[in-house]
Amino acid sequence: MRNPLSGAATDRRTFLALTGLSAAAVAGGGVLSGCSEKTSGKGAVETGDQALLPKYQPVSAVAADVPGVPPVANGFAKYPANLVDAITEIPGKSGAKATAMTPYWGPTPPGLGSNAFYDAVNAELGIPIDFTIQDGNKYGEKLSALLGARDVPDLLCVPSWEYGKIPKFADAVAALFEDLTPYLAGDKAAAYPMLASLGDNNWRYAIWNGKLASIPWPTDSTPFPWALFYRKDLTDAAGIAVPKSGDELYQVLKKATDPAKGIYGCNGIFDIVQMYFKVPGSTGGWRKKAGGGLEHKYETAEYKAALEFTARLFAEGLVHPDIVASKGSDSKTLFSGGKILFMQDGPGAWQGIQKDQSKITPSFNMQPVPLFSATGGDPLQWGSTAPIFYTFIKKGLGKDRVEELLRVLNWCAAPFGTKEYELRQFGKEGVHFTRGPDGAPVGNALAQKEIAFQYGFIVGRNPAIVGDPATPNYVQDLIGWANSSVKYLETDPWAGLKLENPANYSKIGQPTEDKIQDVLRGRRPVSDLASIVSEWKAGGGDEGRDFLASALSSSGR
Repeated sequence: MRNPLSGAATDRRTFLALTGLSAAAVAGGGVLSGCSEKTSGKGAVETGDQALLPKYQPVSAVAADVPGVPPVANGFAKYPANLVDAITEIPGKSGAKATAMTPYWGPTPPGLGSNAFYDAVNAELGIPIDFTIQDGNKYGEKLSALLGARDVPDLLCVPSWEYGKIPKFADAVAALFEDLTPYLAGDKAAAYPMLASLGDNNWRYAIWNGKLASIPWPTDSTPFPWALFYRKDLTDAAGIAVPKSGDELYQVLKKATDPAKGIYGCNGIFDIVQMYFKVPGSTGGWRKKAGGGLEHKYETAEYKAALEFTARLFAEGLVHPDIVASKGSDSKTLFSGGKILFMQDGPGAWQGIQKDQSKITPSFNMQPVPLFSATGGDPLQWGSTAPIFYTFIKKGLGKDRVEELLRVLNWCAAPFGTKEYELRQFGKEGVHFTRGPDGAPVGNALAQKEIAFQYGFIVGRNPAIVGDPATPNYVQDLIGWANSSVKYLETDPWAGLKLENPANYSKIGQPTEDKIQDVLRGRRPVSDLASIVSEWKAGGGDEGRDFLASALSSSGR
């Protein structure tokens, strides 16, 4: 069965990379240490008060086959023969229906009463959860309308990349959602061990207005936003070596391009080229300067070099013309069809493409290019350990109901290797899946119709990299690549701070990126970068600099 998150994770990462937003960007307030203050679009920071955090309690069901170097997740090459029954008591006691809203990047499944998957999971929960599932690509619009009307479900999933665009989001949190501090802070979290296992790095971001206001959904199996994948089966046949430097990357893409055959070197790879040139990627592209103060990536020599390099790829026709002409071109289709040999995408795209295409082309082999520096010395790896989603509980439901919903969410957070995980992920055996020769669930048409990762989107979970008979080398390959890169993970000075960027700084981001795209595609000369940066600074960039400097100062960093 396809990983239901592969598309969603990739869409998230692409969105963040193109807009320059960090996963920690949120809305509401002014700069304080430890709490928020409302200041009409001037920005805010939450420092994640340690006293509010649940006491960490690790949980695991099965031993890893291939350990990941934290924050890389552990890998499991095979499905466990014996699953653990992690939750022995039915969490729901009242029998009363709970409402929930989640995103999904696919067809909407049938609703409660017409969905066997709901029937199976809700029977284990003890209460029915009635999901409203919204188009993930338009989820932000629905969230804004919902919060504006002050009409929220009992459980609401909020993506990290959406709430930063919602005006006065912190005010909405205070007015509409339960303060979970009395239920989860410190030792109180022991009553919900699966939630307590999510770790301080995640819970630190779940604080709004000085209170523990949500449940975090940890980042994917690796903290990396991008990989440069290549068609190893095709490059081997063409005698094309894996690049290990900027010059080699250019030469490889040039050798791969054959317009007469409709084959080109790559899709748009500007984000990962920036990483190869050691452009800062933290918190939207900021870093501390050696002599003091902050500088944004637009202002650095590394960014200019990456821009010149990538503009050359466009100018010399090494980028597929469909990509040049349209932002909406399907790079995955071009890559799968051998029309591009190198593709920038999120690591979450890997297993699904490999699995699907190996059925069509048995020799299909998709691999990531090992990390390198285009300028010499140690490479730089972008990454973030901030959560992807947050779940909020509606305010005013009463102590008994909040505790019941937390028990439900605790059930949903059970890790890989448990019976709860299997039911949440794959549905009911004999109804939604049968078992393959290795014992792993193999989903059927009903699973594709009814399962939209509903119960996963409403709660955090411990990530796991799980193998599949159709991709026998995936776990080892992914973790090998990730473990070799993680030691170069960029240090983020703002890690653990949940930031609301000033309104002007947020607004100037996308228009500036649009101008950069014009430079990449040759519609403006590279020499225009200086004027573009000046416009960005005057339009909100310098305001963002002052805010981020103040955030560091106020948090004692």
